[in-house]
Amino acid sequence: MKTKVLLLALLSGFVFSVSAQEFKPQVGFSNEPGYKTNFKKNKAGDNWFISIAGGASILIGDNNNNADFKDRLNFAPQFSVGKWFNPYLALRLQANGGVLHGFVGGPEDLKMQHNKYIAGHADLLWDVTNFWGRYNEKRVFRLIPWVGLGVAHRFKTTEYAEFRKCNSPSINFGILTAFRLSKRVDLNIEAQTALLNEQFNRQTMFNFTDNITQLSAGLTFKLGKTDFEVLEPMDYALLNDLNGQINALRAENDELSKRPVSCPECKETVTNVVNNYVDNVVYFRLNSAKIDKNQQINIYNTAEFVKENNAPIKVIGYADKKTGTSAYNMQLSEKRAKAVAKELIEKYGVSSDQITIEYRGSEEQPYSENNWNRVVIMRANK
Repeated sequence: MKTKVLLLALLSGFVFSVSAQEFKPQVGFSNEPGYKTNFKKNKAGDNWFISIAGGASILIGDNNNNADFKDRLNFAPQFSVGKWFNPYLALRLQANGGVLHGFVGGPEDLKMQHNKYIAGHADLLWDVTNFWGRYNEKRVFRLIPWVGLGVAHRFKTTEYAEFRKCNSPSINFGILTAFRLSKRVDLNIEAQTALLNEQFNRQTMFNFTDNITQLSAGLTFKLGKTDFEVLEPMDYALLNDLNGQINALRAENDELSKRPVSCPECKETVTNVVNNYVDNVVYFRLNSAKIDKNQQINIYNTAEFVKENNAPIKVIGYADKKTGTSAYNMQLSEKRAKAVAKELIEKYGVSSDQITIEYRGSEEQPYSENNWNRVVIMRANK
């Protein structure tokens, strides 16, 4: 009975949970801020979006201050397409165009220009809400500043005088606000500015730049998979299998606890223990020898067992077979084993004299599932 209780405790520590339950991936949310969370890479066709919007724009250039504000306003359509690579970073292509009102002449003889133009820019979007806060796909409001580079083309016109066409590179920046309407649709309000060369409005008055400032509203439509999955270092199939073992042991232990403490009619029997060791496991991420925080409970439980029983322990490192060369995996398994041994000694007070370090690379695979073999097995003799 003591043996079963001990195995139950060690297996409970192995899955770092007091209660055995069904483990499911975290899809659409995270428990840590976005910048502290690793997200699973989605497929190429997922997390795309298109946006259609319109609003008002204004050309800020020479002589414009002499005109009435309402005369300077223009209708500004825009179209965007982009992709989110994780919950807080995206790339976008946006096209703008229409007519801009410029002005020539002095305050007394001011004349309006109708400048037809088209512009395009590539932008890097940064969702600060999901970056600094916990990622939540169902969040109602998101704040997304962005910067980009592009080009603007002003068409030739003969209004008032013949003005040639003009091309200008642009530096673009702005703030996008997103209001969630449904899983597939957001309402967007966006403010942006494009800095252009000083001749874009067909006049040169030796200012630093001309620029177009725009305020728009529209809808964003999400394509493909819309959410992201948190990347966990543990394998859910393994966790659920271990939880099943825990539940079976608990059920058996409950049955044993119902038996009487002593049985006068029964002769005492001696049970021989076949196994003389207890295993515990530390799992690692792909190509990593860094110990994740959620693996510390396994090391702690093993350290306590070793110290209480004054037991020797083998720390054996492995690597999975399907990634890396044999020589590289041997070095990786050595690093993993030494990292666990260092933790046992320096953090949990196990004597180095009790620890034997071994590393077997990928030539020996303790588990049938390939990715389960990114492990260090701690084998404590009883």
